[in-house]
Amino acid sequence: MKKKFALMLSVSMAVGTVLAGCGSAAKDAAQTAAGAEEQADTDSAQEAANAAESTDDVTAEGTEETGTDSDTASVDTDLIYAVEAGSAGEAAAQDNGLQTNVVTSQADALMEVAAGTSDAAIIDLLMAGAMIGEGTSYPNLTHTTELTTEEYGVGCRKGSDLASYINAVFGESYADGTMKETAAVYGVQEALVEQPASEFVASAEDSDVAYIQEKGNLIIGITEFEPMDYKDESGEWVGFDADMARLTAEKLGVEAQFVVIDWDNKIMELESKTIDVVWNGMTLTAETTSAMECTNAYCNNAQVIVVPAE
Repeated sequence: MKKKFALMLSVSMAVGTVLAGCGSAAKDAAQTAAGAEEQADTDSAQEAANAAESTDDVTAEGTEETGTDSDTASVDTDLIYAVEAGSAGEAAAQDNGLQTNVVTSQADALMEVAAGTSDAAIIDLLMAGAMIGEGTSYPNLTHTTELTTEEYGVGCRKGSDLASYINAVFGESYADGTMKETAAVYGVQEALVEQPASEFVASAEDSDVAYIQEKGNLIIGITEFEPMDYKDESGEWVGFDADMARLTAEKLGVEAQFVVIDWDNKIMELESKTIDVVWNGMTLTAETTSAMECTNAYCNNAQVIVVPAE
């Protein structure tokens, strides 16, 4: 706007000079006015180019921040996706507007796809790595799109000092190498999150740690979820989460007791003290962290789509 005003002023001055009868001056003024107009047009064009470039930059930045990619955009909304009730996979399906077949576990979701009763499943990447593909239980299944990235944590009763105790076990076992060695047994070492040193802080009142030590057992709520919690050939619960839970029970001086739960009711199970802890590849979400006392994140994960291999 300032440039346009300057242009009008320059033209006005040139006209005034002509009216004053100064021929050569009028000619000079006219040339000056033309030059000013040409410069203004050049400046305006440059500003427009800069504005377009700035807009492109903002658009590019906005796309990067939202994490939108071509894979997510190409998710087939006509398929039926088997998902575990109350899981991060179910939430991812809802976020993407997908049709779902809700089942009781991620293992059941894979069975649905293998049987052809669902077109696809949404499960944890760590489970997909252990359960599908060549040399696994489902060699004819494969995973494609990653819908989310996330982290695992352990869930305790809201306000429980057990979370602080587990954080201390995490810190100690990471420092001495036990956690890394255990992860390597089950092939999840690349997903481990580094654990800081942590000191256990006991609750002054209503200590869950004291309650668990008094009753003599740590009741661990799980679902069958290889490689985190599953039964070996002898029927014993094993897996990265199972082994770390058992290590925590040993340090508490109590027995580890594993109980299969309905994943959708995990918070209710904790509050009613049917279980003491949810330790089963639990994704840290706004819901879980607001309803439970959660530990530090210990593993990276993603929600992936599983389909029959071509």
